Amino acid sequence: MARLHLTFACGDYDRTRALEDGTVRPDGIDLTYLRLPVEETFFRMLRHREFEVAEMSMSSYVKSLDLDEPPFVALPVYTSRQFRHAGIFVNADSGIEKPEDLRGRIVGTPEWQLTAGVWIRGILADHHGVPVDSVEYRTGGQETPGRVEKAAVDLGERIRISPIGPEQTLARMLADGGIDAFQGPRVPSSFVPGGRVRRLFADPVAAEKQYFAETGIFPIMHVVVVRRDVYERHPWVAQTLTKAMTVAKNRAMAELYDSSALRFMLPWLIPGLEEARSLLGADYWSYGLGANEHVLDTFLRYHHDQGLSRRRYAPAELFAPEATENFVI
Repeated sequence: MARLHLTFACGDYDRTRALEDGTVRPDGIDLTYLRLPVEETFFRMLRHREFEVAEMSMSSYVKSLDLDEPPFVALPVYTSRQFRHAGIFVNADSGIEKPEDLRGRIVGTPEWQLTAGVWIRGILADHHGVPVDSVEYRTGGQETPGRVEKAAVDLGERIRISPIGPEQTLARMLADGGIDAFQGPRVPSSFVPGGRVRRLFADPVAAEKQYFAETGIFPIMHVVVVRRDVYERHPWVAQTLTKAMTVAKNRAMAELYDSSALRFMLPWLIPGLEEARSLLGADYWSYGLGANEHVLDTFLRYHHDQGLSRRRYAPAELFAPEATENFVI
């Protein structure tokens, strides 16, 4: 029987490396791994459905469920997780000293629907007294003019949001005082330690550790999706791919703890890994539904509250049911 050929567009990650180099092969599938920047993957998958399988922004995926015919089905595989307290920057002359000072200010973000932005706004509202509608927002290119939302967003009149000028960039506006603050997944080029732009949280790592201690949440950024027409023709690929991606992730985690020669150019990699396990748990980068239900439910609440989904979805609604069930002997 011929193997099924699928393309998988994804970033360059240790947790997917074994799928790219072929040392882990999904049962019955020949996988062509396309290593692409996340923005390109998202754009091409959302606009043109170019790949059978792809990494996708959690926010974009949830938003796609509102369509009359949702084009994707997700697997409970989280290629990107990241705390986001370090993704909030302020103009040093703005007078913003603590999160509460953001109320009434003008804040830039590349796109309203970015997963990082959904988490940041939700965390600020839940834990720092900054309701989403207490801030005025500007959207546009961070480093290059002309960026627009990848998917249409209808926020009504509750959220004050408008695009920046066609020749403007958020990084430059932040440095010049055109906006008071910036929220996003990438560090703006105008941030230089000791310069005119600084992080809102002086010690973001400490803030993120405290956040996890209070909530048990390690935010999920990206999932893996299968094009729905592929899934409907071959429903078995959901569990098969989830199983292979879990094996690849577990292998990467084991290799990361090899102290004989550091795999990455980070001097304190091993102590950092040990601290992460101590604070977050041994399987802190867990896949699956059960261990992450509270994380997903929080995100889905934020997503709906911020006008990005027509209703509040339940975590189990996100995934192919075959991929959330474990086979045991």
